[in-house]
Amino acid sequence: MELTWIGHGSFRFDTSDGTRVYVDPFLTHNPKCPDAEKEPERVDVIAVTHGHMDHIANVADLAKKHGATVIAMIEIGDWLASKHGVDESKLQCGNKGGATEAGGVRFTLVGAQHSSGLPDGSYGGEAAGIVAEADGKAVYFAGDTDVFGDMALIGRLYAPDLAVLPIGDFFTMGPKQAALALELLGTKRCLPCHYGTFPPLVGTPAELKKLAPNVTVEDIEPGQSITV
Repeated sequence: MELTWIGHGSFRFDTSDGTRVYVDPFLTHNPKCPDAEKEPERVDVIAVTHGHMDHIANVADLAKKHGATVIAMIEIGDWLASKHGVDESKLQCGNKGGATEAGGVRFTLVGAQHSSGLPDGSYGGEAAGIVAEADGKAVYFAGDTDVFGDMALIGRLYAPDLAVLPIGDFFTMGPKQAALALELLGTKRCLPCHYGTFPPLVGTPAELKKLAPNVTVEDIEPGQSITV
Protein backbone atom coordinates (compact mmCIF):
# COMPACT_ATOMS: atom_id res chain seq x y z
CA MET A 1 0.00 0.00 0.00
CA GLU A 2 1.48 3.33 -1.09
CA LEU A 3 0.34 6.18 1.18
CA THR A 4 0.79 9.83 0.21
CA TRP A 5 0.30 12.80 2.53
CA ILE A 6 -1.35 15.66 0.65
CA GLY A 7 -1.17 18.17 3.47
CA HIS A 8 -3.01 18.84 6.72
CA GLY A 9 -5.26 15.80 7.47
CA SER A 10 -5.62 14.65 3.86
CA PHE A 11 -4.20 11.50 2.27
CA ARG A 12 -4.47 9.22 -0.69
CA PHE A 13 -3.37 5.63 -0.92
CA ASP A 14 -3.09 3.12 -3.71
CA THR A 15 -3.46 -0.63 -3.21
CA SER A 16 -1.58 -3.31 -5.12
CA ASP A 17 -4.79 -3.94 -7.11
CA GLY A 18 -4.85 -0.34 -8.29
CA THR A 19 -7.63 1.08 -6.11
CA ARG A 20 -7.06 4.75 -5.30
CA VAL A 21 -8.53 5.98 -2.02
CA TYR A 22 -8.68 9.55 -0.73
CA VAL A 23 -9.06 10.15 3.01
CA ASP A 24 -10.52 13.51 4.13
CA PRO A 25 -9.76 15.35 0.86
CA PHE A 26 -9.14 19.03 1.63
CA LEU A 27 -7.41 20.17 -1.54
CA THR A 28 -8.57 23.42 -3.10
CA HIS A 29 -8.04 25.73 -0.12
CA ASN A 30 -5.42 23.68 1.68
CA PRO A 31 -2.26 25.83 1.87
CA LYS A 32 -0.11 22.72 2.27
CA CYS A 33 -1.57 20.75 -0.63
CA PRO A 34 0.93 20.56 -3.52
CA ASP A 35 -0.39 22.06 -6.75
CA ALA A 36 0.02 18.70 -8.49
CA GLU A 37 -2.45 17.15 -6.02
CA LYS A 38 -5.24 19.73 -6.27
CA GLU A 39 -6.95 18.13 -9.29
CA PRO A 40 -6.98 14.33 -8.87
CA GLU A 41 -6.89 12.35 -12.09
CA ARG A 42 -8.71 9.41 -10.55
CA VAL A 43 -10.67 8.74 -7.35
CA ASP A 44 -12.18 5.33 -6.65
CA VAL A 45 -13.11 5.64 -2.97
CA ILE A 46 -13.36 8.55 -0.52
CA ALA A 47 -13.26 7.92 3.23
CA VAL A 48 -14.38 10.72 5.56
CA THR A 49 -13.72 10.90 9.30
CA HIS A 50 -15.94 13.89 10.15
CA GLY A 51 -17.76 16.89 8.79
CA HIS A 52 -15.46 19.86 9.38
CA MET A 53 -14.58 21.90 6.31
CA ASP A 54 -10.88 21.06 6.43
CA HIS A 55 -11.76 17.37 6.02
CA ILE A 56 -14.83 17.36 3.78
CA ALA A 57 -14.31 20.39 1.53
CA ASN A 58 -13.82 18.52 -1.75
CA VAL A 59 -15.76 15.34 -1.04
CA ALA A 60 -18.98 16.10 -2.91
CA ASP A 61 -17.26 17.49 -6.02
CA LEU A 62 -14.81 14.58 -6.25
CA ALA A 63 -17.52 11.99 -5.65
CA LYS A 64 -19.68 13.37 -8.44
CA LYS A 65 -16.85 13.97 -10.90
CA HIS A 66 -15.25 10.56 -10.50
CA GLY A 67 -18.22 8.42 -9.48
CA ALA A 68 -16.37 7.50 -6.31
CA THR A 69 -17.78 5.42 -3.47
CA VAL A 70 -17.99 7.38 -0.19
CA ILE A 71 -17.36 5.85 3.23
CA ALA A 72 -18.55 7.98 6.18
CA MET A 73 -20.93 8.25 9.09
CA ILE A 74 -24.59 7.95 8.07
CA GLU A 75 -25.40 11.60 8.80
CA ILE A 76 -22.64 12.76 6.46
CA GLY A 77 -23.92 10.45 3.76
CA ASP A 78 -27.44 11.83 4.11
CA TRP A 79 -26.08 15.39 3.85
CA LEU A 80 -24.02 14.61 0.74
CA ALA A 81 -27.05 13.08 -0.98
CA SER A 82 -29.74 15.56 0.06
CA LYS A 83 -27.79 18.82 -0.16
CA HIS A 84 -25.03 18.13 -2.67
CA GLY A 85 -26.55 15.65 -5.10
CA VAL A 86 -24.15 12.79 -4.50
CA ASP A 87 -25.54 9.54 -5.93
CA GLU A 88 -27.04 7.54 -3.07
CA SER A 89 -25.95 4.29 -4.71
CA LYS A 90 -22.35 5.41 -4.18
CA LEU A 91 -22.76 6.01 -0.45
CA GLN A 92 -21.66 3.23 1.91
CA CYS A 93 -22.26 5.20 5.09
CA GLY A 94 -22.83 3.44 8.39
CA ASN A 95 -21.76 3.90 11.99
CA LYS A 96 -19.03 3.07 14.47
CA GLY A 97 -18.10 -0.57 14.77
CA GLY A 98 -19.50 -1.25 11.33
CA ALA A 99 -17.36 -2.30 8.41
CA THR A 100 -17.82 -2.17 4.65
CA GLU A 101 -15.72 -3.08 1.63
CA ALA A 102 -15.05 -0.93 -1.41
CA GLY A 103 -12.44 -1.45 -4.10
CA GLY A 104 -11.01 -4.42 -2.26
CA VAL A 105 -10.37 -2.33 0.88
CA ARG A 106 -12.15 -3.05 4.17
CA PHE A 107 -13.10 0.11 6.05
CA THR A 108 -14.20 0.17 9.69
CA LEU A 109 -15.47 3.28 11.48
CA VAL A 110 -14.06 3.54 15.00
CA GLY A 111 -14.26 6.00 17.87
CA ALA A 112 -12.87 9.54 18.04
CA GLN A 113 -13.06 12.36 20.57
CA HIS A 114 -13.98 15.40 18.51
CA SER A 115 -16.95 17.34 17.11
CA SER A 116 -18.41 17.00 13.60
CA GLY A 117 -20.65 19.89 12.59
CA LEU A 118 -20.99 20.21 8.82
CA PRO A 119 -19.97 23.42 6.99
CA ASP A 120 -23.56 24.70 6.67
CA GLY A 121 -24.30 24.03 10.33
CA SER A 122 -26.05 20.71 9.74
CA TYR A 123 -25.62 17.87 12.21
CA GLY A 124 -22.80 15.63 11.05
CA GLY A 125 -23.17 12.83 13.56
CA GLU A 126 -20.18 11.98 15.70
CA ALA A 127 -16.58 12.21 14.59
CA ALA A 128 -14.93 8.90 13.76
CA GLY A 129 -11.61 7.33 12.99
CA ILE A 130 -11.17 4.88 10.13
CA VAL A 131 -9.27 1.62 9.94
CA ALA A 132 -8.44 0.72 6.34
CA GLU A 133 -7.30 -2.85 5.65
CA ALA A 134 -5.76 -3.87 2.32
CA ASP A 135 -2.79 -5.85 1.03
CA GLY A 136 -2.51 -7.61 4.38
CA LYS A 137 -1.94 -4.32 6.21
CA ALA A 138 -4.07 -2.14 8.49
CA VAL A 139 -3.79 1.65 8.68
CA TYR A 140 -5.56 3.58 11.42
CA PHE A 141 -6.57 7.09 10.35
CA ALA A 142 -7.45 8.72 13.65
CA GLY A 143 -8.96 11.82 12.05
CA ASP A 144 -9.22 14.74 14.45
CA THR A 145 -9.22 13.48 18.00
CA ASP A 146 -7.89 13.71 21.52
CA VAL A 147 -6.30 10.64 23.04
CA PHE A 148 -8.85 8.31 24.65
CA GLY A 149 -8.56 5.06 26.55
CA ASP A 150 -10.45 2.98 24.00
CA MET A 151 -7.58 3.38 21.57
CA ALA A 152 -6.36 0.27 23.36
CA LEU A 153 -9.40 -1.54 21.94
CA ILE A 154 -8.57 -0.30 18.44
CA GLY A 155 -5.09 -1.70 18.88
CA ARG A 156 -6.40 -5.00 20.17
CA LEU A 157 -9.03 -5.41 17.46
CA TYR A 158 -7.13 -4.22 14.39
CA ALA A 159 -3.40 -4.21 15.32
CA PRO A 160 -2.62 -1.29 12.99
CA ASP A 161 0.67 -1.49 11.12
CA LEU A 162 0.61 2.30 10.90
CA ALA A 163 -1.16 4.95 12.97
CA VAL A 164 -1.91 8.26 11.24
CA LEU A 165 -2.30 10.69 14.12
CA PRO A 166 -2.91 14.44 14.40
CA ILE A 167 -0.26 16.23 16.45
CA GLY A 168 -0.93 19.94 15.86
CA ASP A 169 -2.49 20.71 19.26
CA PHE A 170 -5.27 23.30 19.82
CA PHE A 171 -7.91 21.50 17.72
CA THR A 172 -6.57 17.95 18.23
CA MET A 173 -3.96 16.04 20.14
CA GLY A 174 -0.50 17.49 20.50
CA PRO A 175 2.66 15.38 20.59
CA LYS A 176 2.25 14.55 24.30
CA GLN A 177 -1.18 13.03 23.79
CA ALA A 178 -0.13 11.35 20.53
CA ALA A 179 2.73 9.60 22.32
CA LEU A 180 0.26 8.14 24.80
CA ALA A 181 -2.06 7.20 21.93
CA LEU A 182 0.75 5.15 20.38
CA GLU A 183 1.33 3.42 23.69
CA LEU A 184 -2.36 2.51 23.95
CA LEU A 185 -2.50 1.34 20.33
CA GLY A 186 0.71 -0.66 20.62
CA THR A 187 1.65 0.60 17.15
CA LYS A 188 5.34 1.06 16.39
CA ARG A 189 5.03 3.22 13.30
CA CYS A 190 3.33 6.62 13.08
CA LEU A 191 2.67 9.15 10.34
CA PRO A 192 1.87 12.48 12.03
CA CYS A 193 -0.42 15.04 10.40
CA HIS A 194 -2.66 18.07 11.06
CA TYR A 195 0.26 20.27 12.09
CA GLY A 196 1.89 23.38 10.64
CA THR A 197 -0.98 24.22 8.30
CA PHE A 198 -2.24 27.19 10.31
CA PRO A 199 -0.53 29.19 13.11
CA PRO A 200 -2.27 27.50 16.10
CA LEU A 201 -1.10 24.02 14.98
CA VAL A 202 2.27 24.12 16.71
CA GLY A 203 3.04 20.43 17.38
CA THR A 204 5.95 18.91 15.47
CA PRO A 205 7.19 15.42 14.52
CA ALA A 206 10.47 16.22 16.32
CA GLU A 207 8.57 16.60 19.59
CA LEU A 208 6.74 13.33 19.02
CA LYS A 209 10.01 11.51 18.30
CA LYS A 210 11.37 12.64 21.67
CA LEU A 211 8.24 11.50 23.51
CA ALA A 212 7.89 8.18 21.65
CA PRO A 213 11.49 7.02 21.18
CA ASN A 214 10.51 3.42 20.47
CA VAL A 215 8.23 4.34 17.58
CA THR A 216 9.26 5.04 13.98
CA VAL A 217 7.86 8.50 13.30
CA GLU A 218 7.64 9.18 9.57
CA ASP A 219 8.58 12.84 9.10
CA ILE A 220 7.64 13.58 5.48
CA GLU A 221 6.55 16.63 3.50
CA PRO A 222 3.18 17.03 1.74
CA GLY A 223 3.36 15.25 -1.59
CA GLN A 224 5.74 12.59 -0.32
CA SER A 225 4.81 8.93 0.15
CA ILE A 226 5.59 5.95 2.33
CA THR A 227 5.01 2.24 1.78
CA VAL A 228 2.94 0.46 4.39
